Amino acid sequence: MSTSATTKPRLVTPQFVLLGSASLAYFLADGMLVPAVPRYVASELTGGNIAVGVAVAVFSLSALALRPWTGRFADRHGRSIAMVGGGIVFAASVAGYGLADSVGVLSALRLLTGVGDAFFFVGAVTAMSDLAPVERRGEAISLFSLSLYVGLAVGPLAGEAIVNTAGFTTVWLVSAGSALLAVLLSLRVGDTREPVVATPTAGRSGLIPRAAVVPALLLLALIWGMAGFLAFVPLYALDLGLSGAGFLLFGFAAIVVVIRSAGARIPDHLGAHRSVRLALLCTTIALITIGTWRTVPGLILGTALLGLGVALGTPAIMTLALNRAPATERGATMATVTMSIDTAQALGPITLGLAAATTTRPTAFLTAALISGAGLALAMRSHERA
Repeated sequence: MSTSATTKPRLVTPQFVLLGSASLAYFLADGMLVPAVPRYVASELTGGNIAVGVAVAVFSLSALALRPWTGRFADRHGRSIAMVGGGIVFAASVAGYGLADSVGVLSALRLLTGVGDAFFFVGAVTAMSDLAPVERRGEAISLFSLSLYVGLAVGPLAGEAIVNTAGFTTVWLVSAGSALLAVLLSLRVGDTREPVVATPTAGRSGLIPRAAVVPALLLLALIWGMAGFLAFVPLYALDLGLSGAGFLLFGFAAIVVVIRSAGARIPDHLGAHRSVRLALLCTTIALITIGTWRTVPGLILGTALLGLGVALGTPAIMTLALNRAPATERGATMATVTMSIDTAQALGPITLGLAAATTTRPTAFLTAALISGAGLALAMRSHERA
């Protein structure tokens, strides 16, 4: 048997590395804003808690609202163009934060930042799907997601350090500069779309591709509980007598990073359907464990299982969506699926907060387990019908 017949298609190409580098530069820029924006509103603009919440939230609102359109844009005009345009809008709006003399002006600029994010993120994740061989899509998504996790881990630390030593204007300029670096790298990535035969109906389907609906619901069920966990575990840890939840959050992130790197090929080896079911089973058991075994060991075990489920689930669900989508609808498909992340991050903490307010915090985790369990049931049913 020839060597070429047994060699796996190459994944880590110069173009893939450029894409990952552009994404890392972008997510570093994004991460710097996480601690800086709330502090700027509270100190420089003398805003209260509501003002802080509005200034932070409007970014996600515009990003979420525009995702379906950005997906179609990336399908029609190219992924690199979406990344370049989004990065420029992001950088220009962030550079203008220092000129904002009111919460209203800053919120308007934050809306533009969300527009830039919608275009860049959808363009980047779709370009990644173009470059990934079909049999290595799960691995590609796992490796690509590391740029997001590293950027959002290092970015806030850098943002706080810059604010403390050089002030807010400097952090806005450094963030904008990092976004412009992402733009320059995106120009080098070029067009990643596969050549397709033009047809009269190509690209004219609805904003929400049918192939993306079930994967989007599965990702919503997966991330919902995680978002609520991240919001309330710091308080629940204190309820159990711990001094804080820092080691739990670090352990959760470490499990995700290790599996997404060293175990990047797991979703491809297990298959997308099996990996999705395993991931949702882990998250459901994790949330049930935290909600019923109301001790420190129960919280630690639940955290570990939740990390395992999230690490496996996101790449597998995106792979499932890509396997169902034609090449001409990859941008719209990725836009629809990633909308679930924004939706879950907004609704997860709210629903768990309402459940905790009317019952107890452990019961709130059980509420999240119901949503994850519903996702597991949907995954099993959709696999049977496939």
